[in-house]
Amino acid sequence: MEDRPVPLPAAGEVLVAVSHAGVNRPDCLQRAGLYPPPKGASDLPGLEISGEVVALGEGASQELLGQKICALTNGGGYAEYCTVPCGQCLPVPEGLSMAEAAALPETLFTVWHNVFERGHARDGEVLLVHGGTSGIGTMAIKLGKLFGLTVIATCGSDAKCAAARDVGADLAINYREEDFGEAVRAFTGGGGADVILDVVAGAYTQRNLDCLAMDGRLVTIATLGGTTAEISVVKLMVKRQTLTGSTLRARSDNFKALLAQEIHQNAWPLVSEGLLRPQMDRLFPLAEAAAAHARMEAGEHVGKMVLVLAGEE
Repeated sequence: MEDRPVPLPAAGEVLVAVSHAGVNRPDCLQRAGLYPPPKGASDLPGLEISGEVVALGEGASQELLGQKICALTNGGGYAEYCTVPCGQCLPVPEGLSMAEAAALPETLFTVWHNVFERGHARDGEVLLVHGGTSGIGTMAIKLGKLFGLTVIATCGSDAKCAAARDVGADLAINYREEDFGEAVRAFTGGGGADVILDVVAGAYTQRNLDCLAMDGRLVTIATLGGTTAEISVVKLMVKRQTLTGSTLRARSDNFKALLAQEIHQNAWPLVSEGLLRPQMDRLFPLAEAAAAHARMEAGEHVGKMVLVLAGEE
């Protein structure tokens, strides 16, 4: 822990008195020196927060002052104060705790963009989610079910498979005990998954394509299994498959603002109505951020871990 000057909001930004900050795997990577912040961003970890807007930069809407918001940040969330571009803020609706609010932006922005915008998922299709009990995995399961998808999840233990089913997965596969591709093909009558959200890459890439349906879309968002892969291009061509992927942090503020608008229009009503909530794992005081990182790196969590800066424990 250290003291720093309170940051000043630039034009188009707000200053937020942070209540809670979500913990994400990129925070662990940044701590290890493997995921440097983009140019101009804070060197502190923290990609999502909840809190109260306490100051406005030039051009920021006066209506935001005093509002309780949650936001996707460009960095700096592990602090009592954080500056955020206005377009990346979402209002905290009644009935949503500030801890839950801090657990939503990173996973919701990531899942919405990659499953529904890049993956073009639509109701009636089958979605395969790797890492089903992670923050992103649990959000993909919940959001997929709310939008009419059949959701299959892979997990590393029977206990985590049970947790994924509790979250809403139609099928949970223990990848340590059975071949996930065979299980997917059996469950879908040989058709395969229409969309796969992959955090593994590496050797998983061809295995994913092998259980991907005709005209299926494979969306890769992390490379836990390696950064390179060898695939059969002929198989991809014959099945007319799409292989894509993305990262979010390096995208422009304008892109993130447009994505926030899409989420506010399409997914935020589900939050306001109480139909969509993050799967919460555990809260940690900010001073115990290292313990949260250790829990994440050990794979012990189910859902989201959140750091408490102020407010409820």
